[in-house]
Amino acid sequence: MNRKWEVYEQNQEAIETLEKEYQVSPLLANILANRNIISKEEVRLFLNPTRNDFHNPFLMPDMEIAVSRVLQAIQNQEKTIIYGDYDVDGITSITVLKQFLKERGLEVGAYTPNRLSEGYGLNKPAVQKLHEQGYHLMITVDCGISCIEEIDCANSLGMEVIVTDHHEPGEKLPNALAVVDAKRKDNEYPFNQLAGVGVVFKLIQALSMKLELNEKEYLKYLDIVCVGTISDIVPLIDENRVIAQLGLKLVNITQNIGLKTLLHSIGYRNIDSSSISFGVAPRINACGRLGAQEKALQLFLTEDFQEANQITQELNEYNQKRQQTEKRIFEEALQQVEQKEKESPCLILGSEGWHHGVIGIVASKITDIYFKPSILICFEGEEGKGSGRSIPGFDLHEALMNCPTYIEKFGGHSMAIGISLHKENFQNFKKELNEYAKKHHIHDIIPIVKIDKEVSLKEISLEAVKSLALLEPYGEGNKMPIFLLKSLKINSIRTLSEGKHLKLTLQQDNYLIDAIGFNLGNVAEQYLIGDKIDLVGSLEINQFNGLEQVQMNIKDIRKSMK
Repeated sequence: MNRKWEVYEQNQEAIETLEKEYQVSPLLANILANRNIISKEEVRLFLNPTRNDFHNPFLMPDMEIAVSRVLQAIQNQEKTIIYGDYDVDGITSITVLKQFLKERGLEVGAYTPNRLSEGYGLNKPAVQKLHEQGYHLMITVDCGISCIEEIDCANSLGMEVIVTDHHEPGEKLPNALAVVDAKRKDNEYPFNQLAGVGVVFKLIQALSMKLELNEKEYLKYLDIVCVGTISDIVPLIDENRVIAQLGLKLVNITQNIGLKTLLHSIGYRNIDSSSISFGVAPRINACGRLGAQEKALQLFLTEDFQEANQITQELNEYNQKRQQTEKRIFEEALQQVEQKEKESPCLILGSEGWHHGVIGIVASKITDIYFKPSILICFEGEEGKGSGRSIPGFDLHEALMNCPTYIEKFGGHSMAIGISLHKENFQNFKKELNEYAKKHHIHDIIPIVKIDKEVSLKEISLEAVKSLALLEPYGEGNKMPIFLLKSLKINSIRTLSEGKHLKLTLQQDNYLIDAIGFNLGNVAEQYLIGDKIDLVGSLEINQFNGLEQVQMNIKDIRKSMK
């Protein structure tokens, strides 16, 4: 696929100032300037955030009301339930609030809906059941902002509800006692991109301030808050960066028995944002995807090493099962695309026997491969449930709003949606959406690779690449830097893992570098030893047999024009 390569304009004056004033490498100064991190305070906050960089939690809407009501529940020992989502953000949110309240003397219950039978958010049967169990106060975490009818139902039963959430509210707020969400239109809080667990963190910070507790009483939960924040793919800027950077330090020495056991089983040498995103998060999410979300919560709450080991083993098995299911669906989806959908503007695929807890991941992969919006529908009888993913420049949510004829219901945002429809309407829906995409010139959208800097091999020293570690943790809003290397001669080329990956040794003047291209093995036959190529990718340190050397992780490759 042809991608457009775009190199950032270099702000030479800012780069030289950053080098001089902060004693950073030219490479690091370049990245900071690209991200407009230039002033003294911006540089300090980005490179060395501290506990003093958290905003005042009482600036959040309804925080004062929520804190007062929770303190009342603690004082009166009220029967209280925390209702959270089934993903990592929801599970960590419940963990943090439940354990904090337990240390304040209030034992609270926890409820996570089953993804497969109940779906996301509050539902009336669950609310009714919790009322019958005698709960007077319900605190939602990572959900609730859109649950108007469900919260009205709770109110009618005599339950009081505090909503803590980070999702976009609709035109109308739920009629809860307090609605703590920085995305409210009347919000005055300076940062509105927290994960659900970040909002919970602000609640326990506010409770600690009201109770005049030592800072460590809420800061000690930053390991769990960090796991939820990184896993939820919120932008790692501002307060999220403070959470992630300080939290990762605690994750490395975590006292949470479940998290410690899980990390040990995964076997990562370094605990960073990647080990959370690709090691911890998939295992926790696998439980929710397969309808066993209570296992993940149990892992984070256990105080027994033997139980932690047992649950960790189960989580790893769930993850393997999820991977196997995902692989099967992915292969079947690819086959559908190649046989009859390859030329379609949008890739709308459906099948019996697909697992609707996994199809979102597969949709992401299909979209990445073909750079087209994709929607995968799993049919159970005459009903279909699906997940969709989009590309930059095409608002999938807006597209569905303009193609409602054959849809039962849908939700989401520009880049990711959930949808349900009747099987008999599938083909008509596919036709309508593809016609909409054509009219909106989807074929004109070209994928763009944003490049931080063109470099030569001479500039890439071990020390310079190591200095880039100061930019971590990487994630949404703070992507790993991408570099361009031009006119490299291929000294060796081969594939790894049965042709799946590409391995190169490259030369520029008298300098050599190894390069690895994951899932790029299919392009190996296009190049020969001696060919000149241009590469874009990230620079990393490869450790092997006690030796360290710079390696390029290839994102795109093409023949050199020189």
